[in-house]
Amino acid sequence: MRRSQADIIKHLPDKEIVFHLYITQGILLIVSLVLGFFLFDNWSDFFELWTLKDKNIFVIGSAFALAVVFVDFLLIKWLPEAMYDDGGINERIFQKRSIPHIFILSLLISFAEEILFRGVIQTHFGLLIASSIFAILHVRYLYKWVLLTSVVLLSFLLGYIYELYQNLWITVYAHFWIDFIFAVKLRMDYLRSR
Repeated sequence: MRRSQADIIKHLPDKEIVFHLYITQGILLIVSLVLGFFLFDNWSDFFELWTLKDKNIFVIGSAFALAVVFVDFLLIKWLPEAMYDDGGINERIFQKRSIPHIFILSLLISFAEEILFRGVIQTHFGLLIASSIFAILHVRYLYKWVLLTSVVLLSFLLGYIYELYQNLWITVYAHFWIDFIFAVKLRMDYLRSR
């Protein structure tokens, strides 16, 4: 009998869950480098996707992250828990991590995912394909329509921002703050419940 991802997670030690997260993000970075090597004519084309001297990193990235967090907090407040419950996976990943560790994990996740999905896949295959693959990567959401809708919409909106500004730093920055804020909330909720 096949076990769900949530059932498997319940039986894994916290350290192993975090280890698998690091491995997964490392694989995404390696896939990004390999695909980038073959898809970009040269590395300077890839580095042109990163413009550090751009006020939109903070303005657009912050505004987008705050809007996403606000909407998600409203959904969490209004919807029954079962509709946005991912099986406790995010709680297991983040609730016992320190804030500096959450910072590092959020930075790694946002960096690895944005390089692959926006920087490599979207740049060469378009927004629709990048966002579809991004949604599939979040397989644990496939049977939760609210979570699936949220992750697909988030991916399309991040991709649209990337299309508009052609700067990966904006999407990395926005993605980082979304993940970091929610992870810190999970940590604080855990500490309050003890």
